Amino acid sequence: MTLKLELSGDTEIVGTRRFAASPARVFTAHTDPDLLSKWMTGPEGWVMTVCESVAKPGGALVCTWRDEEGNEFSLRGHYLEVETPHRLVHVERWDGSEDMVDTEVETLFEPDGNGTLLTIRMRYPNKDARDAALASGMAEGMEVSYARVDAL
Repeated sequence: MTLKLELSGDTEIVGTRRFAASPARVFTAHTDPDLLSKWMTGPEGWVMTVCESVAKPGGALVCTWRDEEGNEFSLRGHYLEVETPHRLVHVERWDGSEDMVDTEVETLFEPDGNGTLLTIRMRYPNKDARDAALASGMAEGMEVSYARVDAL
């Protein structure tokens, strides 16, 4: 059950991963700020110090991370669409990145046997932004975090 990333066109990355929990539980892990702050911490040594998630159209999504040396970065955005427990669409901007571009993210939570197939489609404004995201090591950070969802 590891994250698989594929390119789609010049501006998209599509990720898929299976979880051994129901779509409702995986959806809640992606929207509840108390749960988000427990699993979405990326590589070891980082903690989430701020987590705001108001999962409704127009609702805020704000996360800030800090490492042991005091380095910090943030994600800021808002929800566009929320179809509990099947689909989320939000816009995000990574404040710690040099490019600081808006990315639209669609996340689907589909029943898959006794679990969930998660599909995440990240739409970047251009190919350079997409390639920079891939080069940042995002796949490793995402998988480390998703493994924590399994533990929840």
